[in-house]
Amino acid sequence: MKAREVPLIAGAYLFEPTPHADERGFFCRTFDADVVRSVGLDPTAFVQDSVSRSVRGVLRGMHLRSGAGEAKLVRCSYGRIFDVVVDLRPDSPTYLGRATFELSGETQAALYIPAGCAHGFQSLTDPSDVSYRIDRPHDPAEDVTIAFDDPDLAIDWPLPVTSVSERDRRAPSLAEVLKHREG
Repeated sequence: MKAREVPLIAGAYLFEPTPHADERGFFCRTFDADVVRSVGLDPTAFVQDSVSRSVRGVLRGMHLRSGAGEAKLVRCSYGRIFDVVVDLRPDSPTYLGRATFELSGETQAALYIPAGCAHGFQSLTDPSDVSYRIDRPHDPAEDVTIAFDDPDLAIDWPLPVTSVSERDRRAPSLAEVLKHREG
C-alpha cells in the first residue's frame, strides 16, 4: 500500500493498495496503520465505521460537520463512485480548492479527507458500496450540507442525478454556508 498526497486539498491523501490477483479473484490490504502513520496521521483516531449502498445516479453530498469538523477515510468497496472534496478551511493554502476522484471496488483505494472539507459522491454503478471511517462520533446537530448543484462549486457530475435526500435537495448555497460560518 502506498500513500499519495492530493495536491489540490492540503492534508488529503489517497491510499492505494496493491491487490494480489489470481484465478480466485483478489486480496488486498485496505488499511495499514504504518502507512497511515507514515504521512503523519494517527491510525487510532478513527472511532466509527459506516457503510452506504447507493444505486446508479444517486448523489450524496455535499456534506461536512461544524465545530471541530470530521476527518474521514472513504473507500468504495463495491462498484464505482465519482467522489468530490472541497476545501472549506479558511486558513488552508488550498481554501476553496476542489479535487475529484473515481473510487472503485476494483482498486479499493481509500481517500483521506481532512476535517473542514466538504465531501460528496455519485454512484456510477448499480449498486455501489461506500465505507467510511470517521474520527468523531456522529452528531446530527453538527451536520452541514451544501447544494450539490451550486454554480459556485461548478461540479460536473458525470450522470444525471436520479435521487438525493430531502436534506441534500433543500441544501443552501456555498455562499450561504460560508456566510453563516463567518457570522
